[in-house]
Amino acid sequence: MQAGPAKALCYHPLRNTHSRIEEPVLAARILNGTAIRDEIYKELESEIASLAAAGVRPGLAAVLVGDNPASKLYVNSKIAACGKLGLASFLLTPPATISTEGLLDVVADLNRRDDIDGILVQMPLPKQVDAKRILDAVDPAKDVDGFHPENVGRLVAARPRLVACTPAGVMEILRRSGIPVEGAHAVVLGRSDIVGKPMALLLLHANATVTVCHSKTRDLAGTARRADILVAAMGRAAMVTSEYIRPGATVIDVGQNVLSAAEDVERIFAKFPEKLDAFRKKGTVLVGDVHPEVVETAGAYTPVPGGVGPLTIAMLMSNTVRAARLRRGSGQNRGHAARSSS
Repeated sequence: MQAGPAKALCYHPLRNTHSRIEEPVLAARILNGTAIRDEIYKELESEIASLAAAGVRPGLAAVLVGDNPASKLYVNSKIAACGKLGLASFLLTPPATISTEGLLDVVADLNRRDDIDGILVQMPLPKQVDAKRILDAVDPAKDVDGFHPENVGRLVAARPRLVACTPAGVMEILRRSGIPVEGAHAVVLGRSDIVGKPMALLLLHANATVTVCHSKTRDLAGTARRADILVAAMGRAAMVTSEYIRPGATVIDVGQNVLSAAEDVERIFAKFPEKLDAFRKKGTVLVGDVHPEVVETAGAYTPVPGGVGPLTIAMLMSNTVRAARLRRGSGQNRGHAARSSS
């Protein structure tokens, strides 16, 4: 198994108050998602060139409803990734007042277009729009988010076609970083349809023993502590502390939480002055579901930012190329999402 890029191991001093001797504590290996993303992009370039030689340019359509600033940021980053790789991209911006029926018409038009291989409907949608109906209306062959019931069912049956991007990205991090999955006990914190459930299935198909935890799990910290691989995806800022981590475990932080309250930032980053300085300059700071103190307990972990986030977009690009190959190219069973679930 190929070892992926990671920063060098480092040591933090820990003061023993009884002996007054400073003892080094081995810090966790950082799993560099940005470097792994760049590896995947380099591999995709050859696939894109192969398709281009056959007269096929993969195309991604992004549907952004309304003016949500966070959604705009996410969509713009995805469009930029298309430009970097030479994929065609189409941005549709229906008004925030659009109805469910109106948005269904938009999706139906994209389903019919042969120059579009992937359709991304950015969430959340306005309250008056039935999000489930919209996602179910996307052609499964163009469902590069992997949310359609047909693609979910194929994943359950271990016959994946297009897999949810964030879980697929996590599997790439584990595989390319040389983290053993087969036979490992993996604990997934969170049971969402977008991350938790497909994450559990991918780990299960990779022969891990999987436990899924949620808000009603008894002794959540105790259950998490038994994990060789812990995936945190509950959407609660810095909730996972060292109490949740078995020493030496691999910790994957899927959380993306923006903090603006000074008291929260100062509490979480008390030992990280560079983060506090950045917060004071910007007024906000990004933090995952895992408390930064975990670096002193885990064996390896994904930072926020720079961990799972870059892989989510990378796997969206991979799914778009895969969809183009399956729809318009050779139809060969290629692509990172398929490898991740094998």
